[in-house]
Amino acid sequence: MFCWNRFENITLWRTEAVAKQYSRKKQNTGLIQAVIFETADRNNIGGSAYGGQRSICCTPDLAKLEGCRQGEVIRIPSATDINWPIVLNVHFTGRSLSTSMDVKDVPITKTGMYNLFFIACDPKLKGLVMSGKTVWKNPDGYLPGRMAPLMKFYVFMSLAYLLLSVIWFVQCLRFWKDILQLQHCISAVIGLGLLQMILWYFDFANFDNTGMRPVVITTWVVTIGAIRKTVSRLIILSVSMGYGVVRPTLGGLTSKVLLLGITYFLASELLDITEYVGTINDISGRARLFLVLPDAFLDAFLILWIFTSLSKTLDQLQAKRISVKLDIYRKFSNALVVTVIASVAWITYEVYFKATDPFNERWQSAWIITAFWDVLSFVLLCVICYLWAPSSSSQRYAYSEVAEEEFDEEEAQSLTKGQSDGDVILVKQEKNVGGTGIPDHEVEAEEDKRE
Repeated sequence: MFCWNRFENITLWRTEAVAKQYSRKKQNTGLIQAVIFETADRNNIGGSAYGGQRSICCTPDLAKLEGCRQGEVIRIPSATDINWPIVLNVHFTGRSLSTSMDVKDVPITKTGMYNLFFIACDPKLKGLVMSGKTVWKNPDGYLPGRMAPLMKFYVFMSLAYLLLSVIWFVQCLRFWKDILQLQHCISAVIGLGLLQMILWYFDFANFDNTGMRPVVITTWVVTIGAIRKTVSRLIILSVSMGYGVVRPTLGGLTSKVLLLGITYFLASELLDITEYVGTINDISGRARLFLVLPDAFLDAFLILWIFTSLSKTLDQLQAKRISVKLDIYRKFSNALVVTVIASVAWITYEVYFKATDPFNERWQSAWIITAFWDVLSFVLLCVICYLWAPSSSSQRYAYSEVAEEEFDEEEAQSLTKGQSDGDVILVKQEKNVGGTGIPDHEVEAEEDKRE
C-alpha cells in the first residue's frame, strides 16, 4: 500500500500588467513549479555557487556549475530514488491572466514527512494568487501521520474516563445522602472529560474517513474542552480557598473567581478554535504566540492564587488541629506540587523538542506532546476523586461551625486525658496564675515540690 497526493482545482492568477508584456501567440509566458520532496531530501532542492548563499532557483552562475536551467528550480535526484524530488511545471500562455493545473495523483511509496512548495522563479510573477486544494492520503486514511496515533489514544482515554465515571457513579449511589456540593462539581468534570474524549475520537474518525475536518464537531469539542478546563481550575481554586471545608462560601471573592473563570474560558476557547477548527495547525508562529500568551498568563496567575490560598487554608486547619481535613489537604497540596513540576518539566521538553526539530522529522512521536496534557489532567482528576470520594463519612470533610466548636472542646479535653490527678491540678493551677496574682516564685516552688 502507498500514500498519494492529489492536486484538485488548482488555479493561479497573475496581474494584468504582467500579462500585457507578452504576445498573445507566445506559448510559455510564465512558469510556476510544484515541488514535492521528503524532509530528509530537503538539501536536494537548490544549490550554492562558490560557497555563497543557497538559492532555490537556478542563477546564471549555478547554470554553469550545476548544469541546471536558468529560471527553474534546482533539483538534485535523491540517493534512494532518482525520481524524487518531484517537480511539476505549470505554464501561463500568451496574455492569459490565469492558468490551471491538471488533476494529478502523485504516488508516495516511502514513509516520511513530505513538503509541497509552489515556486515561481520569474520575478515578474511576484504577487501571484492561487486557489484550489491538495489532498493527501495515507494507507489507513486521510489523517496526517503525526495525528493518526491520537485517534487510538482517544479511544483509550474514553475507556479510562468511562471506568472512572462508573466507579464514581456507584459510589455516589451508595452514599447519596452524604454527597457534598464539591462532589457534584467533580461529577460534572468527569462527565465533561468523557464527552470531550468521545467527541475528539469522532472528530478524528470523520477526518480520517472523509479527508474533511467537521467544523461543527470540532467547535463542540474545543468548547467542551474549554469549559472542562475552566471548571476544573475553578474547583481547584475554590477547594484551595477552603470552600465547603473551613468556610461556607467564598464571600466577597465569588465575583472575582467568576470573572477569572469567564476570562480564562474566553482565552482558551479563542486559542483552541483558531488552532483546531478548520485547520491542521496551520496558524502562524506570531499569531499563535499572540493567542498563547493570555492563556499562559492566566494559568500562571491561577497557579499563584491556588498555592497562596492553599497555604492559608493549611495554616487554618493546623491552627484548629482538624487532623482529618488537614491530612486530605496535605495530600492534595502534594498532588498539585507534583502536577506543577511535571508541567514545567514537560513544557521545557516540548520547547526543546520543537527547537531541535524545525523540519518535523520526529513527526512519529509528535502526538505524545498533545497526549501528555490529557493524561496529566486525568491523573490529577483521579487523585481528587480518591481524596474526596463519596463515603459514609463525607460530612466530616464539610464545613460545620457547630462541629468545629465541638471539636475544639474535644481537643481541649484530650490534652488532659490519660494524665494523673496531680497533673490535672497542675494544669488548672497554671491557668489561674495570671488571674489570681500568685507570684511566679511560688508557682516555681510548687512545681519543684511536684517534681
